[in-house]
Amino acid sequence: MPRVTTKGQVTIPKEIREALGIEPGDAVEFERTESGYELRKEEPTTADGDDPFEKYRGSAAVEETMPERMRRLRGEYPRDVGEETEDDGDSGAEA
Repeated sequence: MPRVTTKGQVTIPKEIREALGIEPGDAVEFERTESGYELRKEEPTTADGDDPFEKYRGSAAVEETMPERMRRLRGEYPRDVGEETEDDGDSGAEA
């Protein structure tokens, strides 16, 4: 039987966590009923009941790699030691 700690915390038994789909970090809510209280996993929703993050789930479609993007944003300016420019491949050093 779980006990309440001095901080007011209680361990939810594994069987109940699994039945409710509760995982570490999830929010739960307690609702008063005629017979006591109900515990349920709190689902993130908006006023209309939709998940506000649903449209952001999945993988981003990218056409360039991060190094390519950084070179484009820097104006193709070489930042790495020994990196050559695209014009002639000459680093400017004499042989």
